[in-house]
Amino acid sequence: MNARFDRIGIGRFAGSGERLARAVTIASVSFGRSLLWLLAAIIVGCGIWMLLPLSKGHSTEPVKSDVATVEPPAPSDTGMAVSPVTQAQAPASAELDRLKISSQTWRRGGLGSKALVTFTLRNDNDYAVKDLEIVCAFARRDGSHLTDRSRVLADTVNMKSRKTFARVAVGFINVNADQAKCALVAARRA
Repeated sequence: MNARFDRIGIGRFAGSGERLARAVTIASVSFGRSLLWLLAAIIVGCGIWMLLPLSKGHSTEPVKSDVATVEPPAPSDTGMAVSPVTQAQAPASAELDRLKISSQTWRRGGLGSKALVTFTLRNDNDYAVKDLEIVCAFARRDGSHLTDRSRVLADTVNMKSRKTFARVAVGFINVNADQAKCALVAARRA
């Protein structure tokens, strides 16, 4: 019985064995080349990864914040506030107590990873202000703090007026962020 199948296989498929051998050889060569390219890409990627510095999040040392905290100035004997800024910077800064964010809302943008903040800024000063710096604090639904993002806006708000800033991209936020509270940190006279 085996003899019959051998004769049928030899007679009918005589040239297919050579074609099959060539196809297997070509496939194995191209697979081998692909495997070599993959290995080379892995080696290069690991080499680059080893050259990158360690991130602050994975070290055992306490992380120092890059953001400086600003303490309110103490009043002096004359009743005027003592400012830590030099005389050259003093005329350029604006009084923040007369600048208020009157309304604010936020939503997600960029497939849910970016925060877009809409707020109205009221300027009660007798001069226009520019280079407004805002800081937005994001929190979970239960109120626990997640992250802070800041942004400097180069727009000008005229004196005794208000201006609405619509959908300002503040930055990337955590997916668990549910609440946002923005505050004005700095501004300059225009």
